[in-house]
Amino acid sequence: MTEPQRGLRRGLTQYGDPEFALFLRRSFIRSMGFSEAVLERPIVGIVTSPSELNTCHRTMGELVEAVRRGALAAGALPLAFPTISLGEPYLFPTSLFLRNLMAIDVEEMIRAQPLDAVVLVGGCDKTVPAQLMGAASAEVPAVVLVVGPMLTGRYRGERLSACTDCRRFWARYRAGELDAEEIRTIEGRLAVTAGTCGVMGTASTMACLAEAMGLALPGSAAVPAVHADRLRIAEATGALAAALPGSGRTIRAIVTEKNLENAMRVLLALSGSTNAVIHLAAIAGRLGLPFSLRRLDALSEETPVLVDLKPTGRGYMEDFHAAGGMPALLRELAPLLHLDAPTIDGRTLGAVLAEPAREPVDREIIRPLSDPIAPRGGLVALFGTLAPEGAVLKRAAASPELFEHEGRAVVFESLEDLARRIDDPELDVAPSDVLVLKNAGPASPARMPEAGYLPIPKKLARAGVKDMVRISDARMSGTAFGTVILHVAPDAASGGPLALARTGDRIRLSVRERRLDLLVEAEELARRREAWRPPPPPERGWARLWHEEILQAPQGCDFRVLRANGREA
Repeated sequence: MTEPQRGLRRGLTQYGDPEFALFLRRSFIRSMGFSEAVLERPIVGIVTSPSELNTCHRTMGELVEAVRRGALAAGALPLAFPTISLGEPYLFPTSLFLRNLMAIDVEEMIRAQPLDAVVLVGGCDKTVPAQLMGAASAEVPAVVLVVGPMLTGRYRGERLSACTDCRRFWARYRAGELDAEEIRTIEGRLAVTAGTCGVMGTASTMACLAEAMGLALPGSAAVPAVHADRLRIAEATGALAAALPGSGRTIRAIVTEKNLENAMRVLLALSGSTNAVIHLAAIAGRLGLPFSLRRLDALSEETPVLVDLKPTGRGYMEDFHAAGGMPALLRELAPLLHLDAPTIDGRTLGAVLAEPAREPVDREIIRPLSDPIAPRGGLVALFGTLAPEGAVLKRAAASPELFEHEGRAVVFESLEDLARRIDDPELDVAPSDVLVLKNAGPASPARMPEAGYLPIPKKLARAGVKDMVRISDARMSGTAFGTVILHVAPDAASGGPLALARTGDRIRLSVRERRLDLLVEAEELARRREAWRPPPPPERGWARLWHEEILQAPQGCDFRVLRANGREA
């Protein structure tokens, strides 16, 4: 059997003369001052995503140098290269719209360059899933290194951090409880260090799930961005990457159905971001693994909530790290996990967890399995006449008194319609109504933004209303809260039942029965469907490709052609 090519001999450019291609490649890389001995080493690619429009990644330069240090000392040649960067607050229309583009960038740059293993350095919400999707498809051994969460700030003796507290204080401002000067002061206290959001939002959830799937070093997910341990982890990650060439430890080899189910359990125990459901589905689709909302819901009934962090609890990511982080949580969940699942360092998850804990576990933050915060997981899946293919509710962030609810629909046809009318004093709306947003799903021109957290109409907010049932085909930030039903599938722009909902219709939610129903006669829905028309397709570019290839939320909003089975998926 022919030995696979390593280092600079890997994937030579096609000139019709392989020896010339190697000669040319070596001549150019020698201009960087490398010795011939170093050029014989296996190459570890460091996939970076820095940008001045991605403030979460401000520490990436230091991390890359630490990875480089570890890889060099372990006998590899580390070479860093950039991909596009997705800074969540800065992107229009939504970062999800660019997640698949970043995944393609990561995949093709890994395939195109002579890389024997890669370190995926990222953090901000869609960055980690994009890197995992791309590296899974590229099939080169890969290990994840996240930038880490930010530390908390202070305001009048209270700790706060982006972005759950952003939403909490903004809701108070909308309700007239804070004035303009106060909200400006708070604005400067919410994000006071580098790093991703300091709560269990999407970025931290995906960091934890990467560790749960065995793709990152144990204990690496929760270490704050500005902590010295973050650099030590980066160095150790570089050393591990140097050992990966020839190991066969690709993401496809590591992430089995067992690893994926472990990640789902962890998501539920964390009361993590609903966005993670989309990302796990996309990663599973890249690997040809099954992913089902019904399976997630079944696991939710068996998996308790063990971690007390915002947005559903009290603590912050720095508290989770100090409490023992992911190793402590995984040890508590061990009876429910597949302990024979493989990990990136060659051990099973059981072998990783058999190592003794370094510090006592803070039970205020990470509860024992015998004394959970809640007996069932933080997320549930809903099905019914309004969501035939499913929808998601973050049960842990919702108001229990609204779990069984029937109300009159107040429908907004689009994001523009929502912005125009939600605070209109003449809006016909009552606290018992159900707010519905249409045409914000993956097939819509809005490209599924985090708009599912519909604001409480200002006149109700000022009257003291804190929560209402809200339904959409959009997403919700992992830092948000409320009785918000998301990812309704099929979405309105695809002609799902949501497209037919009108103000005045009755909608019934039953968390107990896992139902979400539009209470309109079939004959009336048929009449409405005859009059419905889809939005026109974009004319060109990435938007046109997105429109032609995008899958629905239960399939991870990936492109058909990028899944493991391509268009047959």
